[in-house]
Amino acid sequence: MTEPDFSALRQSMLAEIAAKTIYDSARLGKAALDPQVMNAMAKVPRHEFVLLELRPYAYADMPLPSGFEKTISQPFIVAVMTDLLDLHPTDTVLEIGTGMGYQTAILAELAQHVYTMEIIEELAMQARQRLARQGHTNVSIRIGNGCAGWPEHAPFDKVLVTAAPELIPTPLIYQLKAGGKMVIPAGLPDGQQLILLEKDADGTVSTREILPVRFSLLEDAEPG
Repeated sequence: MTEPDFSALRQSMLAEIAAKTIYDSARLGKAALDPQVMNAMAKVPRHEFVLLELRPYAYADMPLPSGFEKTISQPFIVAVMTDLLDLHPTDTVLEIGTGMGYQTAILAELAQHVYTMEIIEELAMQARQRLARQGHTNVSIRIGNGCAGWPEHAPFDKVLVTAAPELIPTPLIYQLKAGGKMVIPAGLPDGQQLILLEKDADGTVSTREILPVRFSLLEDAEPG
């Protein structure tokens, strides 16, 4: 496939995201996502962040295998999670679960710096190469257990988690700034919800369930 082919498919992906946002507007509380989020989705070439043999399906609104029994999230979910963070150009973001690096690239388009953690070393190394090829210099990648966060760079303006624990890890809440937001899937495997967690100025935490989702489980063990 050629770059014009991928560009056309990317435009179709954006149209589908817009349509699904309207369909889910009651749950999302809005009928359109932030234009800056949609611009980032339009800019980042998703086909550069999927396995080579899956490139023809890169812009289908579906999760795709990434190896290691993991998946790259469907574009609609990536867009919604990014939109919920309400990112600003001055934000520092902690991402748990780098995966193929696609969500990381979207965050890097909108935030000042992204600190991203991946427990699988090979995935982290591949994501580092992909992000470098796309010119994302405002990303730091760490191999390790995301449940513990990245305390050396805390607190973070925003936290995004791309794998689902049953309960939101306490260290991630501690590492979120007052006034910050976290977007995380959580719950039992057959009952996961995408959750928006907000910490107000005095540190009080509130949560809101947004959508039912199905994510890979967040691993809580150090890699062997």
